[in-house]
Amino acid sequence: MIQLTQPLITTDVISDQLATTGYCVIPNFATAQEVLTLQQEAKSLWREGEFARASIGRGANRQFQPEIRSDFIHWLDEYALSVPQATYCQRIDQLRQHINQTLFFNVQEFEAHLAIYPAGAYYKRHLDQHQQTQRRQIACILYLNLGWESADGGQLRIYPEAERWDHFVDVTPYGGTFVCFRCDTIYHEVLPATRERYSLTGWLCRRN
Repeated sequence: MIQLTQPLITTDVISDQLATTGYCVIPNFATAQEVLTLQQEAKSLWREGEFARASIGRGANRQFQPEIRSDFIHWLDEYALSVPQATYCQRIDQLRQHINQTLFFNVQEFEAHLAIYPAGAYYKRHLDQHQQTQRRQIACILYLNLGWESADGGQLRIYPEAERWDHFVDVTPYGGTFVCFRCDTIYHEVLPATRERYSLTGWLCRRN
């Protein structure tokens, strides 16, 4: 008899909710120790000046527009992952395979960066799929904020129905919470926070 493990149960929940609502929120996807280690890595890279101001667009259309987004990012190198990063990416690869089997998305790659939103930073409402390409299919976000309170702000605001901007779901970025959503249909934004906000944000992608 095959015994179901938590990761398998979680991937079933995620694929079901992606199919029905286009997004999914999983509390406690990562342990407090995993979150702490990833956050410490992000803080160390930040102190070393390894983060860059985030831009919008892609290729020739890439622009820096602080009125739209004001976060900083550090791209993960798939050939030089730390042990905690590799462990997380392996779990995301399990999810990738499950989504391909159940939802037929045909995603082959995962690209990701650490993101820091200084106090007051934000990202206005947008889609994660670039206009020129459909490469990004599913967004995956792991929050790295231990001791976070809802009053600290920084919620991810999800709009389940395009053009219905009065209908939204706010996700508080508690440490260990995992969010994923379709890049082609789910508009979202990051609200300002009163303290530094950390996440590991990535995308399941089709090859160019």
